[in-house]
Amino acid sequence: MDAKTIATSILTLIAGVGVFLIACTMMSSNLESLGSKKLKALFAKTSKSKLVGVGVGTVTTAAIQSSSATTVMVIGFVNAGVMSLTQAATVIFGANIGTTITGQIVALGMFGGNMISTSVIFAAFAGFGAFILAFAKRDNLRKTGGIMAGFGMIFVGLSLMSGSMETFAKSAELKNFLAVINNPFLLVLLGALLTAVIQSSSVMTSIAITMVVSGLINLNQGIYITMGSNVGTCITALIAGLTSSTNAKRTALMHVVFNVSGVMVFMIVGLFLQIGGINFGYLFEKMIPSAPQTQLAMFHTVFNVVTVIIVLPLTGVLVKLVTKIIPDKKKRVEGNGPHLYFIDDHMLTTPPIAVQQIKNEILNMAEIAFGNFNASCEIISKLDFTEAEKFRANENELNFLNKELGRFIVKLLKTKLGEKDRIYLATAIRSVSDLERIGDYAENIVEYAEKLKSSEQSFSEKALAEIGELKALISKLYGCVIKTYGELDLNAFKEALTIENTVDRVTRKMTENHISRLSYGVCTIEASAQFLSFTSNTERIADHFINVAKTIKEYA
Repeated sequence: MDAKTIATSILTLIAGVGVFLIACTMMSSNLESLGSKKLKALFAKTSKSKLVGVGVGTVTTAAIQSSSATTVMVIGFVNAGVMSLTQAATVIFGANIGTTITGQIVALGMFGGNMISTSVIFAAFAGFGAFILAFAKRDNLRKTGGIMAGFGMIFVGLSLMSGSMETFAKSAELKNFLAVINNPFLLVLLGALLTAVIQSSSVMTSIAITMVVSGLINLNQGIYITMGSNVGTCITALIAGLTSSTNAKRTALMHVVFNVSGVMVFMIVGLFLQIGGINFGYLFEKMIPSAPQTQLAMFHTVFNVVTVIIVLPLTGVLVKLVTKIIPDKKKRVEGNGPHLYFIDDHMLTTPPIAVQQIKNEILNMAEIAFGNFNASCEIISKLDFTEAEKFRANENELNFLNKELGRFIVKLLKTKLGEKDRIYLATAIRSVSDLERIGDYAENIVEYAEKLKSSEQSFSEKALAEIGELKALISKLYGCVIKTYGELDLNAFKEALTIENTVDRVTRKMTENHISRLSYGVCTIEASAQFLSFTSNTERIADHFINVAKTIKEYA
């Protein structure tokens, strides 16, 4: 084989890997975006049982065609406190099963014989998908075109890789060199290193399948390289966990321990088989004769399913192990201080899920803002400042959430999103600002309370009764706004508008009543400014709450 042929084959292999990776990304992002609602619903069910968690991980990874993306997404959920370590472990187990679907698809595409190759038939989907992308106007139809194009391009990349492997297989020197590498440990290490470089176990498994089919390596060598790819794929999760919380680091470590444990179990079984004069390759050749591509793809599936069956009952032990290896930091208790509750930068790899988590963050922010309004009413009514420190901590948190949510939304808008998600994010920025302003008005009310306290003044009984009535109205308004925002309930929005109008009437009446009480000497002139400012600020709080409901109405 001359230098020109070698160079051409190497470049063809690189091109094939590149097309394959782009195809997986294209297919993954469009599948994820098109099925985002179903994915969100799936992840909500992970707490039900371990088997449900495994099922969710399997289905999610099979859908988005990336175990790394699923694992990084899980690390983000753990980092944000949405998912427990046990839940995360079961989803990761399922992700390892889901990722074997790619190998099965690749194996299916390598059949042909005297008929038209299935790889060529599937590759034609790239053309159909591109045609839809070029002419479709509807967002969902364009996503479907993207999925078809990505699916077809997988086989274009596979064809390029297969072609380069067939060329390499003609080199007796290369075949003789590879034939010498029969040590299982070396083959596993080779698979792990190549996968760590490529950042995709699916691509590594596909390369191994093409190498086996072309005769460049035997089935047993391909099996150990594939086992190594399961270790190499952990590098993505480890990188994601490095800058995250303690629990997120533990999640990344669980992924490593799980995959390494599976390899160790099968390595031990392989040694016992070797003593008996057989190997994994021999077993799968007997089970599935004359189909080396399916033999390797089926081993990959069996390997991951068996590993899950072994490790699943030991999930609790695995969680305890990683907790012991990565203990809690003694100097800092996680969860204290301002922090995001539902989102994490790692979720930017799965934009539709991140959009849903933005909504959860806003609902949580609304709860904090409403809590501070209630606290401010209690403080100005009773002039009791025992909860003032907690109030200020909540106000700091609102300011933090305003800044960090805005930052995250801007980053999220730069990712690939559907039109509906983009519209929602535009409304979300306004909602975050409105909630931060509610916190500011509540802070103003506490300042009015401090002025009353310092001047040794207080409100009359009638004024306090009116404050209680207004507070009850705002509470009712908040309930309707949250129902509107959380459930897209437009009937709740209509009720919120009615309540907001009532708030306007009540605050105007409170002002009139206060002036009347002043004329009769029931209220003091010193407390007058604070009472009028309170009613004005509370009316504005109602306006900002209704703004939050209005933005989601626009989206709905």
